[in-house]
Amino acid sequence: MSAAPEIVTFGCRLNSYESEVMRQHAEAAGWQDTVIVNTCAVTKEAERQARQAIRKLRRERPGVRIVVTGCAAQIAPQAFGAMAEVDQVIGNAEKMRAESYLAPRNERIVVTDIMALKETAGHLISGFEGRARAFIEVQQGCDHRCTFCIIPFGRGPNRSVPLGHIVDQVRALVASGFGEVVLTGVDIASYGGDLPGRPPLGQMVRRLLSQVPELPRLRLSSLDPVGLDDDLFRQVAEEPRLMPHFHLSVQAGDDLILKRMKRRHLRADVVGLATRLRALRPDLALGADIIAGFPTETEEMFERSMALVDEAGLTHLHVFPYSPRPGTPAARMPQQSGDEIRRRAGRLRAKGEAAMAAFLAGRIGRRTAVLIEQDGFGHCEHYLPVRVDSAVHAGTVVDVRITTVENGQLIGTCAE
Repeated sequence: MSAAPEIVTFGCRLNSYESEVMRQHAEAAGWQDTVIVNTCAVTKEAERQARQAIRKLRRERPGVRIVVTGCAAQIAPQAFGAMAEVDQVIGNAEKMRAESYLAPRNERIVVTDIMALKETAGHLISGFEGRARAFIEVQQGCDHRCTFCIIPFGRGPNRSVPLGHIVDQVRALVASGFGEVVLTGVDIASYGGDLPGRPPLGQMVRRLLSQVPELPRLRLSSLDPVGLDDDLFRQVAEEPRLMPHFHLSVQAGDDLILKRMKRRHLRADVVGLATRLRALRPDLALGADIIAGFPTETEEMFERSMALVDEAGLTHLHVFPYSPRPGTPAARMPQQSGDEIRRRAGRLRAKGEAAMAAFLAGRIGRRTAVLIEQDGFGHCEHYLPVRVDSAVHAGTVVDVRITTVENGQLIGTCAE
């Protein structure tokens, strides 16, 4: 019996969204006995994991058709096309087009110049398998050129989805029972720069919440610290449906390293932003991406990144050991040793774990609203994992009193 198409997803929330679009296209086109591997290129490790998964798939399922796509495939299509296990490689633009799944399958590599793209479509999807939280794409690509990052060459230039498409999709998802929607993209803080009138992210968020009053919860994915506009700050202060958890693309806590990364902010900008956000909503949670072991980073510079965790009150830390990407300026800078990069990454992770443990402990005795995802488990407003003692339907938002913390999870009872 033929099997429905499967998707193996690596990387970011945007990839998760795109995998659902691909699933629908593949099913509509009758792609049976096919596995699509949606790759990530943010680090060498991400690429290694994708290659490992492809080889394992071929060993375990010799008769299945393997199609590879995503950022790693877009950047290095010939390398993936040369793998004996791979049947076809399609690009990041092609994977989102229904016609790509109807085309003849005999062309091994179907990857076009993504830098030539000028717009992105607002794909309407009916839902996400097994999830109460849905991700939707509001923006694609990036016009910035951070010296460590290869992603613009996998995603192309900044392109925004018009508000009307976003509203239609959010309405459809809420009608399907989703209790929370996450706005995703490569650089969502740059939203609107390519649209008529250049509406910024905050204006889009305000209008979306106004036009979809039935949406219970809205969450934002990673934000550039210098990209927040006044409208967004007003939503933080006044709109309870905008979740009080913001993840910032910080990358380092030392000004010279930030300049060498070609970031657009300095350390003081991050601290100032954290202060301003907490003045608007005192209980919010802040996370950050931080790179450990960037080229030329001294121990003193690294300690400034460590100290920033406390100074900005960061709790949800994503630590990336620096990984040189061929073709980026940082790859040509003096490199740290692998051992030193791993040591610093380990220290940063331990710092983040301690900050998270303290934040979790501080929630004991409080009430919080939890989006139930499955089997009495979900996440609260601050994107903390919560387990409740009652059977609650997935997609429901329930009021929970937190009683304790176990194994990194909040434990609570449904409030009366």
